[in-house]
Amino acid sequence: MPSDEPGTDFAAAYAWQATLVLGVVTLVLGLILTFYPSVTVNVIAVMLGLLAIVSGLFYLVRMFGHSEAHRVWMGISGLLLVVAGVVLLRHLHLTVALIGLIIGLGWIVQGVTALIVSFSGDAREGRGWWIFFGIVSLIGGIVITALPSESVTLLAALTGIWFIVQGLFEIVGGLRLRRAADREQGTVTGPPSRPSEGAAAL
Repeated sequence: MPSDEPGTDFAAAYAWQATLVLGVVTLVLGLILTFYPSVTVNVIAVMLGLLAIVSGLFYLVRMFGHSEAHRVWMGISGLLLVVAGVVLLRHLHLTVALIGLIIGLGWIVQGVTALIVSFSGDAREGRGWWIFFGIVSLIGGIVITALPSESVTLLAALTGIWFIVQGLFEIVGGLRLRRAADREQGTVTGPPSRPSEGAAAL
């Protein structure tokens, strides 16, 4: 039995639109990441540099506060952050390499942790999966750490491909939701009623 609540009708009418818009946005982001991975990585590097500068200026402003008990450390921290931000902006290749190193070291730590868990008594179930995950993560972290700039660009391209696939699925899902909503609307409305023979005779 169809629901007469306005909230249900609103959700049915606009769910496919939201899914379709999300799919288009994801697809566009995927295309940008896939065809312009280095540009995308450089944009992220610029944002990190600007974030460091803004954080440093914030600490420098706090240094002049009357209620601040650690003015010296605030000033030193703020100055270092501003200098680091300027260096990151002027040498984007260093920033990209730094991003790659952070990702690589994180994967190495993740892989080592997974291997430790797999060989300990805590992973009684799924030990083979933990070993596989730890080895893959460890190898990937070593490769990214050895070639940070190239690896980050490749990761951006792979992420773009994944976004493209996800966006296409979301677009198809939105179109299916639209057809389902149209069929449901037709079922609720129903065919136009014909006048009875007696009424037609009148």
